[in-house]
Amino acid sequence: MKKLLLLLLIFCSQISFSQKKVIDTITSQKLKGDREIIIGLPPSYDKNKSQTYPMLLLFDGDFLFDAFNGALSYGYYWDDLPEVIIVGISQNKNDEREADCKTDETNGLPTETGEDFFEFVGMELIPTIQKNYRVAPFRIAAGLDVTAAFMNCYLYKDTPIFNAFISLSPELATGMEEQVPERLAAIQKPLFYYHSIAEGDVKKMRDRTIQMDQEIKKISKPTLNYLFEDFKGTSHYSMVLHAIPSALYQIFSVYQPISTAEFNDKIVKLEYGYVEYLKKKYEVLEQQFGLKLQIRINDFKAIEAAILKNKAYNEFDELAQLAEKSYPKTMLHDFEMALMYEMKGDNAKAVRYYMSAFQLAEIGDLTKDMMINRADELKASLPKKGKKGEKVQETPVEEVPTDTPAETPTETPTEEKKSE
Repeated sequence: MKKLLLLLLIFCSQISFSQKKVIDTITSQKLKGDREIIIGLPPSYDKNKSQTYPMLLLFDGDFLFDAFNGALSYGYYWDDLPEVIIVGISQNKNDEREADCKTDETNGLPTETGEDFFEFVGMELIPTIQKNYRVAPFRIAAGLDVTAAFMNCYLYKDTPIFNAFISLSPELATGMEEQVPERLAAIQKPLFYYHSIAEGDVKKMRDRTIQMDQEIKKISKPTLNYLFEDFKGTSHYSMVLHAIPSALYQIFSVYQPISTAEFNDKIVKLEYGYVEYLKKKYEVLEQQFGLKLQIRINDFKAIEAAILKNKAYNEFDELAQLAEKSYPKTMLHDFEMALMYEMKGDNAKAVRYYMSAFQLAEIGDLTKDMMINRADELKASLPKKGKKGEKVQETPVEEVPTDTPAETPTETPTEEKKSE
């Protein structure tokens, strides 16, 4: 029975964090026929009606869809990767794959059926997805060997329609080892470019890809986020399962909750501006990826720890204001204010804020018991007043009504739920 319940729990968890898969067909004038597409909608798509999602466009959607979907679902579960809309293009019928990626042998540009497919993606497919689904402006393209190489053709436009490229063991068209670095150096908009090869890839493919990597690494510009990986002990196909999560984590690294490494390497080393760092982290998510997210409680706690470690107690005031905006009607704001006054030695004000927090909704690991205990501890340290022979009284502080109703706690982030 226990095994059955465990299997049921695992099954339900996978359903909760998996994409809703839809098979659709687009009638294309460019391709002079219909093309099947596979659409994966995020788990929260139907619940969060105001949210937009980055789009991940998969060439070779027939076999890459499940591989990407699996990595993303795992990332969703741990809140390490954002939800995205996956669009997979079917290319396995009637030699569509080779026809779609046809390029000129002399200049490497799309030609004939390749040119038709190139225009289908930019002029028909993407506008259709934008019309029918809540997609953010941020778009990622991914492909394997010939489709990975074909994606590079979109770099030849002055303003590429994709913001990020995931190129898996590319079978480069003519001249791409020189042309792609030139384009990446010239393009002004921010770009993510990931490509990888396998130890088991054909030598000619490996040599050309490595040559391209060497040229790209000469580019020094803040708008290019670049990563190349050469996976040892892998074949052309097994390498894909190594590369996909690596590429996704490269592109969405800013999305992840503040880690120990980020805390130690970036935040604690700051002389000031800890709250500003937190604000900018979430501003980037909204401006670059179209993701408007509530600041995680754990990220609040990380900034709180940095303020304490560096004794920058005045920043608690700014952190409290951010808490009030992010989690109104909870005790987070008053707790941060209480902590500020306690650290600055103003215990009377600290007690008032702790007792005020007691009357508000609990959140994360902040509880009513914690607030009243902290207040009681500080009360004992308050100075006594009075003349000889007179009754000594403590410095007055606001008392907590005994009949204060407990408010319903607001929903805490996924990480808090899981740890319960």
